[in-house]
Amino acid sequence: MAAYNESLKSYWSQQEQSLSPNCILSPQNTEDVSKAIEILSKYKAAGNSTTTACQFAIRGAGHSPWAGSANIDNGVTIDMRSIKAVNVNPSGEIVSIGAGARWSDVYRVLDAVGLGVAGGRISDVGVGGLITGGGMSYYAPKYGFVCDQVDNFQLVLASGEVVDANAMDNPDLWSALKGGSNNFGVVTRFDLKTFIQGKIWGGTIVNTIDTLPAQVGAFTEFNNATDFDTNAAIINTYGYTSQIGAWAVSNLLVYTANVTNPPVLRPFTDIKPQLANTMRLSKLSDITSEQVKNAPTGLRQLFITRTFGNDPHFLQSVFDIANETLTSRFGQAPGLIYALAFQPLPSSITIHGTRTTSSPHESQNATMKTAPNSLGLSPGTGSQVLALQTIQWSRPADDAVINSAAREIWQRADALAERMGMNRRWLYLNYAAEDQDPIASYGADNVERLKATSRKFDPEGLFQKNVPGGFKLFPGGEGIGEI
Repeated sequence: MAAYNESLKSYWSQQEQSLSPNCILSPQNTEDVSKAIEILSKYKAAGNSTTTACQFAIRGAGHSPWAGSANIDNGVTIDMRSIKAVNVNPSGEIVSIGAGARWSDVYRVLDAVGLGVAGGRISDVGVGGLITGGGMSYYAPKYGFVCDQVDNFQLVLASGEVVDANAMDNPDLWSALKGGSNNFGVVTRFDLKTFIQGKIWGGTIVNTIDTLPAQVGAFTEFNNATDFDTNAAIINTYGYTSQIGAWAVSNLLVYTANVTNPPVLRPFTDIKPQLANTMRLSKLSDITSEQVKNAPTGLRQLFITRTFGNDPHFLQSVFDIANETLTSRFGQAPGLIYALAFQPLPSSITIHGTRTTSSPHESQNATMKTAPNSLGLSPGTGSQVLALQTIQWSRPADDAVINSAAREIWQRADALAERMGMNRRWLYLNYAAEDQDPIASYGADNVERLKATSRKFDPEGLFQKNVPGGFKLFPGGEGIGEI
């Protein structure tokens, strides 16, 4: 019972911790996962409907916030956390990562040998969910989404068969797993491309809220640069806590080279007054661990996302909408921590998912085979803004008003975006709320390719009908047998 309780308590959100599976499996290797899926698949086939079959959930680090995303009531939860080995190949060009690892496990190994990898920006986040949902990293402008750096996926199919998905073997599955989430099987290992990496410059600067006009101006100029500095990354966040009853601006700034205060980030570092400043030269493991304290375990959590055009007046108006709604609806909720974050999404990021790209270890003119990701973003859409509301609170009694108010904020922002031509409609899966449909935002062609891949590798729909968590291609299994 102790292991069962520990597994539940290790989920990030209180909503996920509250569920009670009948059984928690803790596989130690790929073979254990294969046996488990083979048994669950046979049990499903023996039933006449989804109600008589055994439903199950698949979890890595358990960082997804909404209830049922990676846990389940009354079914089986497959807890992948014991499969967390991190091994660099002899050439140093590939790191193989168990699907249950956290990014802290990865960065500790790579820092020790002077290597880096495109990965999570908070060290406590899990590898598996981040990659299969696309994955943003500090290296996104240089290498694209984290999924674009996957050389090979090892996964267990619905039959229990273990396969590889890469440029030569199952390339359609390789592409589908780059943003297609848990619709195709259980990934047990990710083989990611590495690169030489020393110290980086990064940290957080906190400013007073009256600097907002300068902040959105600097942000949109940064995002719209014609010669984008691909070493630079930023998350521009407007935060409020009920304990203090006030707003502040927090900029998470990173430059992925050994350069202090590079010119590209000075429009942010020069903004005064500063309430806090942690900028320093350090290793990736240190920079990413700093953010863990801002995401404590065991609170009620909400993510909900949008993507907008890049305009300072629009972004300031979105903040005004959030401020008005928070003040009138839920600003006094106990334990409330509200954040409205803007992240740049320039074409230097989106281009990597649509073309053949250079290997980090090869010359500039050398290329390696790759497949496009499934995210549906195109550099032709220009610079976009990935927007995210994250809300933490302590009382279940506040769920209804907070969930309603967060959606009201986006509804009002959407209406304004339509009037100003700022609505871009794409939804980042890893930031999506339960009632959003990020896969539909990938576009009809990508959705059809994903559905075809699902039918090919999971013809009976095990991962559609019996894994209710996540975002499904065939909700409830409807339409999986149709061509």
